[in-house]
Amino acid sequence: MNTIHDVTRTLEQIAPTRLAESWDNVGLLAGDPDAPVERVLLAIDMTRPVLDEAKAANAQLLVAYHPPLFQPIKAITPGPGIPGLLYELVRHGLAVYSPHTALDVARDGVNDLLARIVGLESPQPLGPAESPYSHSVKLVVYIPRADLESVAEALFAAGAGRIAPDSNYTKCSFRAPGTGTFLPGENANPAIGAPGRREEVEEFRLETVVPKRCLGAVVAAMKTAHPYEEPAYDIFPMIACEDNLGLGRVGNLPEPTSLTKLLARIREALGVEALGLVGPTDRAIRRVAVAAGACGSLRQHVIQQQCDLFLTGELSHHHALELAHANVTTVLTGHSNSERPFLPLLQQRLQTAHPDLDILISQEDRDPIRWSLQS
Repeated sequence: MNTIHDVTRTLEQIAPTRLAESWDNVGLLAGDPDAPVERVLLAIDMTRPVLDEAKAANAQLLVAYHPPLFQPIKAITPGPGIPGLLYELVRHGLAVYSPHTALDVARDGVNDLLARIVGLESPQPLGPAESPYSHSVKLVVYIPRADLESVAEALFAAGAGRIAPDSNYTKCSFRAPGTGTFLPGENANPAIGAPGRREEVEEFRLETVVPKRCLGAVVAAMKTAHPYEEPAYDIFPMIACEDNLGLGRVGNLPEPTSLTKLLARIREALGVEALGLVGPTDRAIRRVAVAAGACGSLRQHVIQQQCDLFLTGELSHHHALELAHANVTTVLTGHSNSERPFLPLLQQRLQTAHPDLDILISQEDRDPIRWSLQS
């Protein structure tokens, strides 16, 4: 008998939750990991019709691409809105799991599907992904040998030295010896030497990782523990570079293609009739960026990559103006319309991993915005 944990472990392999953006809320959001599961329902959003469908189908797990819960709530009670839906979900014994931006970033995820739909050759990430390292900085400080350990311990006590937030290792650092030089001014009060005399001191370069939220406290602790009147230190940002992963995709089409032909391809693959268009429409398209959902935050990457076309779900008004001003043709599908075509692929991958489960795609899940072609 499969358990919820068995299925969520497969989902973690498909889209590791560590790849999700820091603001996101991914993973198992409600439910007992040890509970048995026979039927799974896949959807983009956990709405009232989708929840009713899951209950009617006697599903034990709902995989909702968008997390139904982003911010903390104070009570889970019957009634309208998300708290009421969560109340019913928990009362019914139904678990809910959300992959969201982890599935956007992951290889062979939502954005890779969009890249295949438009026909990109060798697509690459459009924007950098966050990682545990994105929330930290590297602190480098130069310390006389005699004070190395006392300063290091002060840094660790203030929150430095853990390579990643979930790491099992603390007090991590690197130390390398060298020679520090300085010439104290006439108004200086040096711990070593005297004003007006150049000094050479045996020092150690100490490097350690600091969570951004602790940086102020760590720097303050360093300055307090350091013997120098003016410690020399550097702070370096840390970026993600894991397996060349990132948000969105960008690449070239095999040959210049008319916008009309691309729009027909997009409509057919996404099952939509109406599309929003921003920017020029009378051009051949060669370089294309894609990003599922609401990805106006990637607009500068689109412009810097000199893309002819940007395919995404939705944009704010001012982001649309910015892309139009940059002469980028932008195609808007509707937020969830850019994500829903991945559900059959997710169904197939889960079914392959768990052939004895019933993996269903919701028939009630749909974009909340209706696009009308009638006057």
